[in-house]
Amino acid sequence: MPMRTRRERERAERERLIVTTARELAEAEGWGAVTTRRLAAEIEYSQPVLYSHFEGKDAIMAAVAVQGFAEMAAELRTARQGAKGARDSLAAVAQAYTAFGRRRPALYDGMFAHRVDLPFATPQAPPALGEAWGELRRAIEPIAVADDDPGLLTETFWACLHGLVTLMRSDRLPEAAHDRRLALLVGHFSTP
Repeated sequence: MPMRTRRERERAERERLIVTTARELAEAEGWGAVTTRRLAAEIEYSQPVLYSHFEGKDAIMAAVAVQGFAEMAAELRTARQGAKGARDSLAAVAQAYTAFGRRRPALYDGMFAHRVDLPFATPQAPPALGEAWGELRRAIEPIAVADDDPGLLTETFWACLHGLVTLMRSDRLPEAAHDRRLALLVGHFSTP
């Protein structure tokens, strides 16, 4: 039994190393630099060892994305719980979401821009995806009016935040007006 436990710990540690290295490489050089050959060289294991953990780059990107969703959920939760009132909660979540996307561009792209083999919006979705979505929804629910569908309202708010992050990062929107844009968005979403 102790031998099996040690092997399981070693396997889990290798898996963490692969995911961490892929994430660091993506942040430093972009997702194009993340290949199984490059990862194997970086972590000093053979490519077959990588394939014993993940089917390929797409599976590694999915693991990085899940890690990102868990981190995002924690940041959104902290922002939401630290705010007083529905409007302040919505503003804090909007700020935390856009800050996350701007601070971690490659991670954000792995979560939302690249195709990853994750079941979004289904019961089979990894818990971290549901947790991140749940934090957005908890910020939206208090401002929903009687005929609003909270799920659709959350999707719409998320789409606005995602658009802001994406357009600012691609220099389509000037950075200087970011706080004003967020204030407009939150103001219109939280107006009775």
